[in-house]
Amino acid sequence: MGGGPTGLYFALLMKLSDPGNDITIFERSGPDLSYGWGVTFGGDLMAELYRSDHSSARAIERAASRWGSQVVDVQGKQAVRSKHGGYGINKHGGYSINRQRLLDILVNRIQDLGVHIKLGHEVTALSQLPESDLIVACDGVNSQTRLEAGFDTEVDLGRNKYIWLGTDKVFESFTYAFVRTDCGWLWAYAYGIDADLSTFIVECSPETWRGLGFETMPPDGSLALLEKIFAPHLDGHRLVGQRLDGTDVRWSNFRTIINQRWHDGQIVLAGDTAHTTHFNIGWGTKLAIEDALALAENLHQHSNMELALQSYERQRKAALRQPQSDARFSAQWFEDLPRYIDLEINHFSMLLDGRRSPLLPRLPPRLYGQLLRATEEITVLRALRGRVGPKVKAISSRQKPNQVTI
Repeated sequence: MGGGPTGLYFALLMKLSDPGNDITIFERSGPDLSYGWGVTFGGDLMAELYRSDHSSARAIERAASRWGSQVVDVQGKQAVRSKHGGYGINKHGGYSINRQRLLDILVNRIQDLGVHIKLGHEVTALSQLPESDLIVACDGVNSQTRLEAGFDTEVDLGRNKYIWLGTDKVFESFTYAFVRTDCGWLWAYAYGIDADLSTFIVECSPETWRGLGFETMPPDGSLALLEKIFAPHLDGHRLVGQRLDGTDVRWSNFRTIINQRWHDGQIVLAGDTAHTTHFNIGWGTKLAIEDALALAENLHQHSNMELALQSYERQRKAALRQPQSDARFSAQWFEDLPRYIDLEINHFSMLLDGRRSPLLPRLPPRLYGQLLRATEEITVLRALRGRVGPKVKAISSRQKPNQVTI
């Protein structure tokens, strides 16, 4: 249920595991009607895709943009970092890809393997489905399957407002752009997704959103105002707020989904149907595909379906604890932006990168920045000692207290 990255990649894995598996994907949207401009993921996931299926991984890497730098811009003052642990990036680097292009690659691959896909086929009740051994519900945040079956679902509505847009300006670095208005701050997350487009997500507090009139403004009015506000960053380029089906993108509050149970009988949850983590850590696609990998692996390892689903649920819940904590503190950091925004630009950028820490909200920002700098300096010294290797000498008892040999 659902033709997003989770369902498509799970189908791919199950067909590779056993070509005799009879798999059908039901997707409510028609072809070329993907929501969202681009998605991000780290180089560690790219390596996992190559291990799982070299053919589709090669096509995905060729279609993806790669970046490892970050620009933080606050009212024209900039801090640039070439390596960081920010949005969707880890030590392996970061990738972004047009979401529709990603889906097209996976659809072509699984159709070649013999998976059946029914596009534009909305299932409103489980009784409409044919008899099957397993139903994988990965039909998104608004999952009808999850709602009908019941999995003790908790939904937490984020405080800030956001809108997911595109632009025909291509951002070569991942860019955070913070702009002050008379009604408060707005900020954008911008990153290139191909040779012609970038994702441009705008977020702000509900007070700023209402103060600027977005609450009652029509979609074209919202786009025009946002283009004016972010004009220095767009360089004359336009924002795009209309999906391929002609509907307009609307302002939303992010919904964090948590399910107490992930499976019930022959139904199992995966991807955004099972969990969501705030978009401001950029891990949605990574976690969704990792669900598909874990589910397929457990079904391969356990001949008993119930044992396989229990093991899958246990593994993925454990794996999600840290990302969910990171996402929670990251969202809180942006909700508390006035606490940090007046810091010197490099200090602000450092705390932006460190926003996932549970310690940060409990300490004065300047003190936390000093601790962060000290930690980085210690890390550098340790790396230096590691490079020197056997030549490192311990402090001798014969040395004076102020003599240290490295």
